Amino acid sequence: MDFEQARFNMVEQQVRPWEVLDPAVLDLLFTVRREDYVPAAHRSLAFADLEIPLGGGEAMWSPKLEARALQEVRPRSAETVLEIGTGSGYLTALLASLAGHVTSVEIVPGFARDAKAKLAAAGFDNIDFHVGDGARGFGSESYDAIVLAGSTPVLHETFCKQLKPGGRVFAIVGDAPAMTAKLYRWTAPGACVVTPLFETVVKPLRNAPSPARFAF
Repeated sequence: MDFEQARFNMVEQQVRPWEVLDPAVLDLLFTVRREDYVPAAHRSLAFADLEIPLGGGEAMWSPKLEARALQEVRPRSAETVLEIGTGSGYLTALLASLAGHVTSVEIVPGFARDAKAKLAAAGFDNIDFHVGDGARGFGSESYDAIVLAGSTPVLHETFCKQLKPGGRVFAIVGDAPAMTAKLYRWTAPGACVVTPLFETVVKPLRNAPSPARFAF
């Protein structure tokens, strides 16, 4: 398989048409080797426009969704990022390539272990890995950017409270088949303004909070 031609086709045929035009993001798609983070059994599908199974019912996002999420939060070199759902570690690598520091939380110990090994082998030294449930926020630190790598029926209020001034959260919110990717921007301590971005459907985070339901 010609990985470089497949990578080029991925960027030109999938990513750019999805309004991902930031040069820094596009450059990363060529330098961070997506095939190194895909399970060996599916390596030939590394650049396909689909979710790739990771095991246990979990999956990698499609390349265009990863790129769009990265473009929306666009971390800078002095900024800190919280990632909820390490998964394969590929999105972690993209975030860590731009940010000063990434804290990545994964509920599946095996995913966290494997991603940590791959990212260390790739030379990343600005990532802290944690095994835990981050569906309702994580820890007590504040961050410049937060990315939820799984959907949530509602965004827990903790995430806006964990933003630094000027911070932003990328989250896919709703229940299948009606989910919307949204960008939350810090406006005041604990408060955010929300911008709907696009519709999509991805697997939910484990233990994601649900909205209150009326009982009759």
